[in-house]
Amino acid sequence: MDRVRRVRRPRSVLALLTAALLAVPGITALSSAARAADADLAKNGGFESGLDSWTCTAGTTVDSPVHGGSSALQATPAGSDNAQCAQTVTVQPNAQYTLSGYVRGSYVYLGANGTGTTDVSTWTQSAPDWQKLTTTFTTGAATTKVTVYTHGWYGTGAYYADDISLVGPGASTGQPPAAPAGLRTGTVTSSSVALSWSAATGATSYAVYRDGVKVQTASGTSATVSGLAPSTAYSFQVTANNDAGESAKSAAVTATTTAGTGGGSTDLPAHALVGYLHASFANGSGYTRMADVPDSWDVIDLAFGEPTSATSGDIRFSRCPVTECPNVESDADFKAAIKAKQAAGKKVLISIGGQNGQVQLTTTAARDTFVSSVSNIIDTYGLDGLDIDFEGHSLSLNANDTDFKNPTTPVIVNLISALKTLKAKYGSKFVLTMAPETFFVQMGYQYYGTGKWGGQDPRCGAYLPVIHALRDDLTLLHVQDYNSGPIMGLDNQYHSMGGADFHIAMTDMLLTGFPVAGDANNVFPPLRPDQVAIGMPASTNAGNGYVAPSEVTKTLDCLTKKTNCGSYPTHGTWPALRGLMTWSVNWDRYSGWEFQKNFDAYFG
Repeated sequence: MDRVRRVRRPRSVLALLTAALLAVPGITALSSAARAADADLAKNGGFESGLDSWTCTAGTTVDSPVHGGSSALQATPAGSDNAQCAQTVTVQPNAQYTLSGYVRGSYVYLGANGTGTTDVSTWTQSAPDWQKLTTTFTTGAATTKVTVYTHGWYGTGAYYADDISLVGPGASTGQPPAAPAGLRTGTVTSSSVALSWSAATGATSYAVYRDGVKVQTASGTSATVSGLAPSTAYSFQVTANNDAGESAKSAAVTATTTAGTGGGSTDLPAHALVGYLHASFANGSGYTRMADVPDSWDVIDLAFGEPTSATSGDIRFSRCPVTECPNVESDADFKAAIKAKQAAGKKVLISIGGQNGQVQLTTTAARDTFVSSVSNIIDTYGLDGLDIDFEGHSLSLNANDTDFKNPTTPVIVNLISALKTLKAKYGSKFVLTMAPETFFVQMGYQYYGTGKWGGQDPRCGAYLPVIHALRDDLTLLHVQDYNSGPIMGLDNQYHSMGGADFHIAMTDMLLTGFPVAGDANNVFPPLRPDQVAIGMPASTNAGNGYVAPSEVTKTLDCLTKKTNCGSYPTHGTWPALRGLMTWSVNWDRYSGWEFQKNFDAYFG
């Protein structure tokens, strides 16, 4: 959250490399002609079925320009990503293959990895119109799969690809299995459903679908789908897979999860309004005394507790000085007002971080100092809990840290440990909330850390391991749906700030769950709807991404009632969605309490 209103400028992209640096090894000579037994082994090479069969870091399909058919790939490299799209194809050992495709744009590559001999690639520096790229390779004696790909170059703008083919001897894969039979439910809890089914002849793995969305794979004939919301009905199906492909879906079974209390405070109202109070600075909105915060605000986050240095872990909270805030109350009056709010059922938290408060717990010593210093603030002011608002470079993943379920990066591991310690110290009523930016959460659908091929921003998706590890202790997650660039939703389309669709798409991702970095075998489970509030700026002065009250109402209608929806197809209806968060109480007061009044009118 910004202390002062400012436009966040995008990071500068990498400078274009010279042609010499972009040079690649010589292209293997083309074969004379495809043999009669050869076939095109690339699936969906014309992108007529969207991105089916392809794994893309930054791709989508478009209907113009196209080379053939009605669709083509458009992929947009960024400063730390070359926008690679790839698929793995089953091949025969000791066989020759010809890879070709049509591309347009600057610095477009087409290649194959895992050939077992010499991996190949070909590229064009500039293709203002469709240009065919072709290369050949011979597989190794033990090679049965290769990965074909196309990508651009860092920061050079969008490229297009279409009609990609891999021609050569097809592998003898037989037929896909039949759909599994006998799907049934087992143990059902407030957050999980156990499933089992009969084995399908010829299957090498199985895929589990929840409400039509693939959520995990299994090597055997059972699986437990976790991360579900309590008291919610779900539909499940299973498919069988082998090298020839995927079966049809099984018959569906339904299960309703049991009721559960979940983590965090259990005495928040069904629908809560969360706001940040500028307690240590004035900003252009002016200072608002704690006693003057209206009763509509259910959770009040004191902004901000900040470290003495980025890596010290020593968090300090200073009240706004009289020179900056002439109407600031005394410490005694401030503490008395906090007690009055709590007596009225409100929660008052210390928020750590913000735009200026970079916190990096690089050592266990910093972790322990964080715990003791935050505890001191909570005890001094008699607060209900803690809000984590780490921004900028506070959280970043090491290059070899690729599994959000088992993080190894010290700043991540130490933060998780510190928060669990605080939760254990203060007990079940301790309120724990988080306010990450979209880059650190929803962007994880496309990228995670430095990525499989390196070069990506190591901060991307870095909040996911923290959220996942604390999901049973987390009271509220309210992602900042503002000051954000375009983010890809589960519809594989980019969504931008400024309307209800952005908030709907970003929230649907949290409540549906999503594969991290496009890996269907590595799914971030959904959060409970009572754990999720939507973060919005209170006014045009508060931050980029402001939406009018009518768009806020559309967002709530769509997510809680599935009415008044726009172009984004949601994956459920969540009447238990907790509510809204805004930056900030001060800015809402400055704008005549527009945000608060709209919330009150909607939820009553």
